[in-house]
Amino acid sequence: MLAVHDVISLTSVRFPAFNSGTPTVEPLEKGGSERKFYRIRMGGDSMIFIKYSNHKEENRHYVAIARFLSGAGVPVPEVYLHDEEESLIWMQDLGEVDLWSHRKDPWPTRRALYQSTLDAVFAMHRNATSADGVGELELQRVFDADLYLWEQSYFFEHCLGNFFKIDTRELSSLPALGAAAERLASLPRVLVHRDFQSQNVMIREGSAWLIDFQGMRFGLAQYDLASLLYDPYVSLHDGERRELLDYYKSLCGGVSADFDEIFRWCALQRLMQALGAYGFLGLQKGRSEFLTHVPQALRSLGKVASGLDGLDPLMQTLEELT
Repeated sequence: MLAVHDVISLTSVRFPAFNSGTPTVEPLEKGGSERKFYRIRMGGDSMIFIKYSNHKEENRHYVAIARFLSGAGVPVPEVYLHDEEESLIWMQDLGEVDLWSHRKDPWPTRRALYQSTLDAVFAMHRNATSADGVGELELQRVFDADLYLWEQSYFFEHCLGNFFKIDTRELSSLPALGAAAERLASLPRVLVHRDFQSQNVMIREGSAWLIDFQGMRFGLAQYDLASLLYDPYVSLHDGERRELLDYYKSLCGGVSADFDEIFRWCALQRLMQALGAYGFLGLQKGRSEFLTHVPQALRSLGKVASGLDGLDPLMQTLEELT
């Protein structure tokens, strides 16, 4: 992590106006990210400063993706300056309130915020997918069958295996899982956020803005929807989830007959990925706070799996764990 005086020095050189006052710097925690975030304030102005590592290729593409999405009408923070050589970014400060912060608000309040959030991601799915320049972006690996299978194995290894100490050889080879990966990979793809959950949506003046989209790639819209509507950090009732899914479908102006079924398979995939990440971060990276989300995510996974064919052995295991 950079020292406060280094953040101020780097900023003052590039933004001379900050030399005229006394800036304050606040380090920000950002989930499991290896990037370092700081809020810089001076008077009534503020901006976000990011120091990123090139160890993860996706970090290098954040700025290009941000500018592309903004041009396509997707609400994302404005990038003020990018020093690619030093791996530094200065960008718009959207404030401190994310969608997660509203998790205990009355449903009418949350519904409006979730609908704004769905409007934002729909712009990514529809407008950005067809926007000029999309082919020039350096994106992460497309959602193909191998990636869906990797998410499954990530879950079996780091959650059921390493965390719960379960022999997963039989479960991981269930034919229904392999068939699902092939089926999902065969469907038409759009640009997806990939980590579309409540802490990656900022709320500013009642409207949703997307952040942490550097993992954007081509995949299924239902994967993003599942990420949001089965977010382990927030509790949504079945009726609320259905209402929001119907709202997104209304934006589409018509969807395929199997839209809801594909949504359920995507929810299975996303929850497997999340649980694998919790196990990996909690056990391998020493971030034990992520393990606290395992119970809710596991309950959601069991609920989703119960509505899908060919997963009875997995269902039995999940019932024993919850």
